[in-house]
Amino acid sequence: MKIAVLDDYQDIARELADWDSLGAEVDVLTEHIADHDALVDRLAGCEVVVAMRERTPLPAEVLRRLPDLRLVVSLGGPRNPSIDLKATAELGIVVSHTGYLPHPTAEHTWALILAAMRGLPGEDRSLRTGGWQTTVGRSVQGATLGVVGLGRLGSRVARIGQAFGMRTIAWSTNLTEEKAAEHDVEAVSKERLLAESDVVTIHQVLSSRTRGLIGAAELAAMKPTAWLVNTSRGPIVDEAALIEALRQRRIGGAALDVYDTEPLPADHPLRDLPNTVLTPHVGYVVRDLYEVFYRDAVEDIAAYQAGEPIRVMSL
Repeated sequence: MKIAVLDDYQDIARELADWDSLGAEVDVLTEHIADHDALVDRLAGCEVVVAMRERTPLPAEVLRRLPDLRLVVSLGGPRNPSIDLKATAELGIVVSHTGYLPHPTAEHTWALILAAMRGLPGEDRSLRTGGWQTTVGRSVQGATLGVVGLGRLGSRVARIGQAFGMRTIAWSTNLTEEKAAEHDVEAVSKERLLAESDVVTIHQVLSSRTRGLIGAAELAAMKPTAWLVNTSRGPIVDEAALIEALRQRRIGGAALDVYDTEPLPADHPLRDLPNTVLTPHVGYVVRDLYEVFYRDAVEDIAAYQAGEPIRVMSL
């Protein structure tokens, strides 16, 4: 059996699971391969592909050119829109998924919020070049945290905000006052959330309904001092509209971990905007979650080899 492990940027997969127990040839790819032809060439002969969440899409065009592929293990929960599940079903390819932990992304959201509100990236750069106290930060206590999507992640982020003494409000299409009250959060309209929040943080799944959810009109409705935080998916925010709002300083800034194109191109305009805090989609990149990912992947592959049931991802 030949196994390909995709997008292991930190070259850590071999360290965190017992791949030798599978008695297979394991090819670990530490670089992202965006070109479909190059990807097909690299995956030729593979019976199993381990996909790191949505880093490398597996559309029908690619899947149909991999005749030996029988199993795709998606690292993360039971959803990965970058894998064409209709095509895998037609081709007889099994798609399984691993476990997931929600707390790393919630923690990283708060790392971004605090870094943004206290101007930490700029102070760090200044201090390293001889500077001293170049900014005046803002406290989160008493500020308003607007949570877009009060699910598993959003409710965690809200709870931490409450511990800091923030007023917490939330909106999503189906959020009810009763559901928000369960988390001591006030359910408000989208318009109120944008107008009243000092920090707007996004915690929604990317779908046709949420793509472009935060566009030019929504950015214009925010306070000129407010920060937009996105650790969910890049396309939930209209990137062009955001860049323009940041250039014109219509909002306080943006703290981002996710982007329309990943890895973020070296010449991308976001890299040059000073009113940003940028991280390279590392919200979930912590050792304890990676241990879950790779341990479960090896277990799924072993179960597949033995003809035993595995966690199958469904349409």
